Amino acid sequence: MPPPPSWSNVKSGGKLRVLSTLAGAAALAVIVVLLKNPAELFRGGDPGPRRQSRVVIPQRGFDGSGDGLSGDEILLREETLNARVAMNEGEIIAAILTQDLDGDKQDEQIIAYTTAPGGGAETPIRIAYISFDPALGGFRRRWSVSTGATRPGTVSLHVQDVLGDRSNCIIVTGMNGAGQHTLTILRRDGGGEDEPWRKIADIGMDGTITIREAERGQAYRMGQSAGQSFTIAAYGRDPNSENILDQIEIIYRYHEGRGRFEQAQFSRIPGPQVQQRRVRELLSGGAENFEGFIDGIWYHVSPQGTVDLRQYIYFDSLNREIIFCNDETQQVFNWRNSSATRYGLYVSCQNFSVSTLRRSIDIELESLSSLRIKVVEDVRLNISVNNSWDGSYRRTETVEQGEEAAAPEPYLEAVYDGSIGRLRFNAGGGYELDTGNEIRRGSYTFYAVGGQTVLELRPGAVSGNRREIWLAGQPGPDSLSLRRVILSTRGFQPVHEPDVNLTRAE
Repeated sequence: MPPPPSWSNVKSGGKLRVLSTLAGAAALAVIVVLLKNPAELFRGGDPGPRRQSRVVIPQRGFDGSGDGLSGDEILLREETLNARVAMNEGEIIAAILTQDLDGDKQDEQIIAYTTAPGGGAETPIRIAYISFDPALGGFRRRWSVSTGATRPGTVSLHVQDVLGDRSNCIIVTGMNGAGQHTLTILRRDGGGEDEPWRKIADIGMDGTITIREAERGQAYRMGQSAGQSFTIAAYGRDPNSENILDQIEIIYRYHEGRGRFEQAQFSRIPGPQVQQRRVRELLSGGAENFEGFIDGIWYHVSPQGTVDLRQYIYFDSLNREIIFCNDETQQVFNWRNSSATRYGLYVSCQNFSVSTLRRSIDIELESLSSLRIKVVEDVRLNISVNNSWDGSYRRTETVEQGEEAAAPEPYLEAVYDGSIGRLRFNAGGGYELDTGNEIRRGSYTFYAVGGQTVLELRPGAVSGNRREIWLAGQPGPDSLSLRRVILSTRGFQPVHEPDVNLTRAE
C-alpha cells in the first residue's frame, strides 16, 4: 500500500485539484437544479420573480369521515397530490391526475378541488387544467370548470378513450349533496386558451351511472381505424311508481353533430314486490341504519342465478371492517366512511395491511335479502386484484346449530405458555404474545358461534400482522387448547396447522 501523500505533494498539485473539485461541484449543482426543475432547460431568460409551488394535502375530515392519515398515506398523498402550481387561498385539493394528455411528451395535470371550508356539501367540485408554458418557463393554470360532484371524498379522476377516436377524455365521478351519483366527461377541444377542454357529459342520477364499453376490433387496436363510441347507462328510481324499488334506465349516446352525449333510450325496470314499509325505513334512516342492515356475510350470485359459496363479502359494522374473501384471497379493509344514497350506501375503505390501497363500494338494495354491489379500486395506485367483486350478493341463511352454548366471558386475566410462546391476557381486552423472536400486542375477545367458543386476536396497527381466529376449548384454570381456523360461508374452515395446547403459567 503506498504511503499517504505528504503536505508538499498536496501543495504542489493543490491548485489543479481545487479547480477540478470546484468544477465538479458546479456541474453537480447544475444537474441537481435541472433534476428538480426540468423547465429550466426551456427558460429563455429571467422572467422575474416566480411563486413557489407548494404541496397541498387534503384537510383531515374534509369528506366527513374524520379519519386521520397514516404514515404511508401521507407519503402517498405527498407524491400523488403534488400540485405543480400554487393553489389559491381557500382551495382544497380533492384529487389530481398527472398524465401526458396531448402527446407532447410533457405531463399535464388535472386538479379537482373545492373552495368550501370543510368540503361543503353544496359547493361544486371544480376541475383545473395545468400545463407547461414555454414562454413562462413553468407550469400554469390555463382553465377551470365546475363538475356535478360536491363531496370531495367521493371524487375520482381517470382518462379513457370514450369516443373511439383516440382522444383523451377526462372522466370525473363523484356524488353531490342530494346523494346522487354524478358523471362529468371532458373532451380535448380545439378552443385554444379559452376552452382547451369541452364538457360532453354532465349527468346526475339517484342510482348508479356506468360507462358501457363496446368491443373494438383489431383495426382499432393497431391504430388503423376508429372504434365504436361507448354509451352511458344511468339508473334511478321510477318517480311514477309506488314500488320504491322500481327503476328507470336511461341510455346516453354521443351525438357527433352536437358534440355531446344525449338521451337515446328510456325504459322502466320493475323491482321485486317486497314489503314497502321496511324498504322505506332502510333507505330513509341514514347511513347508520343501512349499515346495521347489511351487517354480516353476503355471498356472490352468478349471472346464471346460482350461489357461489367460494366468494363472499363480510360487513362488520361493529369493528368497522369489510372482508373480501374467495378461495384464493382474504382481504381485510378498514371501514372508513359511509354516505347514504337513494338506494343504499357509498362506502370508502382502506386495506388493513397496505394502507395506501383504498376501495369505494357502491351498495344498492336489490331486495330485502339481496344487494347489488360495485367495487371501485383507487385508480391512482398501480395495485389491482384480478378477481371482480361486482355483482349481486345474497344474505346467508341462518343455519340451525341446536342448543347454543353459554356465551363465554369475553376477557380474562391469565398467562399461558405453549409452542407459540408466552400468551398474556389482561382483563381490559389486551393481549401480549412473546414468541421469543418478537413481541406482538393487540386486542382479543372470546365469543360463541354455533355452539363453539372462538378466540379472536386482533394485532395492533403497527405490527402488520392480520387478525387470527381460533376455536378454543373452554378456558380452564390450568390449560387452554386452540385450533386455527378461517371463517367462511361454509362455517369454520380448518387451517392445516397443528393444534396449540397452552398451560397456565404460575
